[in-house]
Amino acid sequence: MKTLLIICLCSLALALASLAQSPAPPQAPPPGAPPQAASPGAPAAVNPAAPAQLPTGSAPPAGPAAPGATVTATLSPAPATAQSPSPAAESSGGLVGSNWLIDKFHKGGPIMWPILIVSIIGLTVVIERIFWWTARWFRRDPKRIEKVFTAIENGDLTEASKLSRGSRDPVLRMMWNGLNHQHASLQGALQVAAGIEIKRAGRFLVVMDTLVTLAPLLGLLGTITGLIRSFSFLGNEELAVQAVTGGIAEALIATACGLGIAIFALIPFNFFTSRVSNLEFELQTAATNLEVMLGAQSAEREMEIAGAAPASGKGASI
Repeated sequence: MKTLLIICLCSLALALASLAQSPAPPQAPPPGAPPQAASPGAPAAVNPAAPAQLPTGSAPPAGPAAPGATVTATLSPAPATAQSPSPAAESSGGLVGSNWLIDKFHKGGPIMWPILIVSIIGLTVVIERIFWWTARWFRRDPKRIEKVFTAIENGDLTEASKLSRGSRDPVLRMMWNGLNHQHASLQGALQVAAGIEIKRAGRFLVVMDTLVTLAPLLGLLGTITGLIRSFSFLGNEELAVQAVTGGIAEALIATACGLGIAIFALIPFNFFTSRVSNLEFELQTAATNLEVMLGAQSAEREMEIAGAAPASGKGASI
């Protein structure tokens, strides 16, 4: 669990650093700015409306041209203009990269930072619980539990204690605790051991329940702050349209993120709660069977002792 917490803190720090260092969008040159100077080796562009000019190295004609003669002029080739990227390519590149996500995060307003923290905590808890229940599945040993019950039924409590000792199965750990404390208080030992196992299984469920309730509330708070920001600009006619649309976008983004986190945490929360209920049922069933079997053995011993006492008394009288 400590490793998962460290990973959670590192991921939170990386997320905050990436969001703080968002790249600035490329700015287009203003309409009145002069064009960029061409490179020395590039040929000069020719204005189609300008008159044709003779090359600088050629000599001017000696005299007026004849009426029927034609004058040849050499024009310099126009340079190839660089093609600007299409808007579709720019939009696809932005969606694929992280700029789109960062832009939406900033448009969501300041309430997005608590929502980000809640999402990271929820993701960490879900991953930790998945690992725990996966290990719990591999720790199950139903065959060994049957062997323990068979040994108890045969009256070999020492063998049953040996079989249940050192096991990682919660049911076997509870049974071992009950077998070792049966002379003091069998029921109390089973209840304490079962409570410890249920507490381990239900760890962090309170955190997930809190996140399921808190995330939509944070989204609702972002909705309210966004609407307040929108209506605060209604008096200014110049910025009214842009400000109102920005505030509504902030409200919708915060609400969507809060609801998404709540949905993401609700499904694992219900699944883990059902698994805890199943484990509690298994522990109760095993504890009841153990109490019944040990009680039956105790009754048999009492009957044997009661049957042996009259026989010993009759022999003594003879």
